[in-house]
Amino acid sequence: MATLADYGPEVRAEVKQVREVVAALHDQLIKWNLVVWTAGNVSQRLRTADLMVIKPSGLRYEYLTPSSMVVCDLDGNVVDGAESPSSDTASHAYIYRHMPDVYGVVHTHSTYATAWAATGQDIPCGLTMMGDEFGGPVPVGPFRLIGSEAIGEGVVETLKKYPKSPAVLMQNHGPFTIGKDAEAAVKAAAMTEEVSHTMWAARQLGEIIPIQQEDVDKLNDRYQNVYGQH
Repeated sequence: MATLADYGPEVRAEVKQVREVVAALHDQLIKWNLVVWTAGNVSQRLRTADLMVIKPSGLRYEYLTPSSMVVCDLDGNVVDGAESPSSDTASHAYIYRHMPDVYGVVHTHSTYATAWAATGQDIPCGLTMMGDEFGGPVPVGPFRLIGSEAIGEGVVETLKKYPKSPAVLMQNHGPFTIGKDAEAAVKAAAMTEEVSHTMWAARQLGEIIPIQQEDVDKLNDRYQNVYGQH
């Protein structure tokens, strides 16, 4: 089994940098009320090797440091780290193997997104910000048990049907989000919870008015290609 010492200095330098990024991003999960206790995880894939950095299993957030982040290969085998990796490691690895443009994966149990997941309902696209960020509804994925790559399989098969969405609500479990890096996946997790809450509130007031797909496509194109700094 390979260890980090078997990799060259460029890879080891990126591991150091990504460990710092991933450790810091876990603070954002707390900041945006996306997790409690030890639930949830962030990972980022390296660009210099088929490796990823992921949160250790069962450690409280205040104890997380760059050195506690675990380095694994894309089959989920530990390459470097004193702790056991997240129980979702196999699923993160599956996503990276099957979605080559994805370099960040996040899983949370945020309250409103997980409530939609518990009811097995897509979050309908009733907000312009959903068109911007998700290109349509936030889809629900299948029920899968934790501990193998089965959840990753469900994420990939669902997002193939919704190629513009960076988020899927795994039924009876919670949201998984993807991105061009871990920060983008954390942003998607925060946005998923925001729209989950707003659309739940809208349901209490009456029927949600869906946005026509033609308009959703225009919103998404503008947001992805025009909005912000380039």
